[in-house]
Amino acid sequence: MLFVVLLLVLAALGLLVPALTTSNTIWAWSSVGASLLAALVLIWDWWRRRPGDPAAAAQNVDQHAVTDDQRVVVSPEGETPPADEEPPEEDTDAADLLAVADLVDEVRVLDERPRYHLSSCSWLAGRPTLGLPVQEARQLHFTPCAVCRPDATLVARHRVAHREGSDDAG
Repeated sequence: MLFVVLLLVLAALGLLVPALTTSNTIWAWSSVGASLLAALVLIWDWWRRRPGDPAAAAQNVDQHAVTDDQRVVVSPEGETPPADEEPPEEDTDAADLLAVADLVDEVRVLDERPRYHLSSCSWLAGRPTLGLPVQEARQLHFTPCAVCRPDATLVARHRVAHREGSDDAG
């Protein structure tokens, strides 16, 4: 959608050049029309994506499947923070923090938000997310979400896999 708006703005600028060089008002009005059309497209796109719109929420649902070992975890108070409020940061102990620093499991982040999440996090419902390795998310100064507790979950998963691997070797 942004691409369409960009093209319309460029068209408006292109129409403005002959309007200024020929003093013909039809070019100027065409430039104004292209600018208005770009504004209408932006308003329509905003209206379509506005928060709280169930159609937009259904369209932007994270496409990652939830596996059997992933579960939706809510905050200790038993509820997910409101959509406009940032979830609290998970309190990760030092041993888990060192283990997370070496993991490459994928976590989900939201643009302009400080937390990283598991793909099954209830706080993410209906929000467009980006996948990053947890190690990279940490390097980019994202912090773990207390709702889904990604550090504790990923470290526990890593320890179980490591134990199973050492059991198979022995």
